[in-house]
Amino acid sequence: MLPSFPTFLPFLLFAFVASITPGPTNILVLSSSARYGIAAAVPIIFGGCVGAAGIVLLVGTGAGSSLTSIPGVQTAMQWIGVAWLSYLAWQIFSAPPVTLTPQDDEARLGMVGAAGLQLINPKTWMMALAVVSVFAGGGEHRLVHVAYLSLAFFLISLPCLSVWALLGAGSARWLRSPQAMQRFNRCMALLLLSSAWLSVFA
Repeated sequence: MLPSFPTFLPFLLFAFVASITPGPTNILVLSSSARYGIAAAVPIIFGGCVGAAGIVLLVGTGAGSSLTSIPGVQTAMQWIGVAWLSYLAWQIFSAPPVTLTPQDDEARLGMVGAAGLQLINPKTWMMALAVVSVFAGGGEHRLVHVAYLSLAFFLISLPCLSVWALLGAGSARWLRSPQAMQRFNRCMALLLLSSAWLSVFA
């Protein structure tokens, strides 16, 4: 099937760039790994990857096309996503100046939450529309191509987000003091808030 799918290799590069570059999910993975350990970031990684790949599949099969074509729904999704990310940023920013341990459960984002973040993120839907429009092609094998794209996006985004988790875990050695952890939390919160609100004005 791959010989008749000439856009597959260009898509792999696109998926890598889209997954490795900073965004709300990457920042949440980095922050969670630094604060709670790599194990706590695994549900966010898996949930984010499943959510994004699932949206590619939905859009590619036509199930999500009607949703993304309604301007009012897109706007509502955008503001719900911004509000949620702003709330998460405030939780991180206002965390008390104490060193958090892997046993702390407050303010953690789990697998369902990470997947839900993709579902209400209009930029993820727009990315999925671009992926399907540019890389899926047409003809009788289109649905097979969409399945390939969805699976490939999932498999590529897993290690990309895992790199961010490793970066977060590595930074934890410099965050042993409560003051250092609080500064890190506030930097991550401001980055998350910026990435959320920039999506409104982009």
